[in-house]
Amino acid sequence: MPRRRAGDDPYSLSPAVRCDWTRFLELAERALPQGPARLEDLEKALGLVRGRPFGSRPLPWAGPYQQEMITRIIDVAHTVATHRTPAGPHHDLSAARQAIAIGLEADPSAELLYRDWMRVEHAAGNRSGLHTAITQVQQVNRSLDCDLETETEQLINDLLHGTGSPLRKAQ
Repeated sequence: MPRRRAGDDPYSLSPAVRCDWTRFLELAERALPQGPARLEDLEKALGLVRGRPFGSRPLPWAGPYQQEMITRIIDVAHTVATHRTPAGPHHDLSAARQAIAIGLEADPSAELLYRDWMRVEHAAGNRSGLHTAITQVQQVNRSLDCDLETETEQLINDLLHGTGSPLRKAQ
């Protein structure tokens, strides 16, 4: 802590003090514009995440920070899953699943990540895993008393009834 000049000066940390969130942002902001070429940096950023930022009951001052952090975590997790799911040089369904799991720990209601999870299980030919993802997103939405997004309903229909290519529609 730097010394305060007067008794009523607020306490502040030295700019040299860093935290995992600062490192997460550095890795993510450097890697996101680079696409799949920097997937390892995005995965390193996700490796710094431990559950929901500030826990399940943040203090009032932490609310805006928590929402920003969750949004960025979901964005990074979705990006990793989007690049790791399709066949090709970056294909790694285990890495995609790991990214999705980290994102869902931060926000268990992130429907975008459930769609990613469904696409991963479909790409793996894991019908049981696909049904698990569908059941979980339905349970989450039921507990929140809200309907599935239209895009989620359409993806479920496509995956269960074989209409269209779900990987092509990943967003």
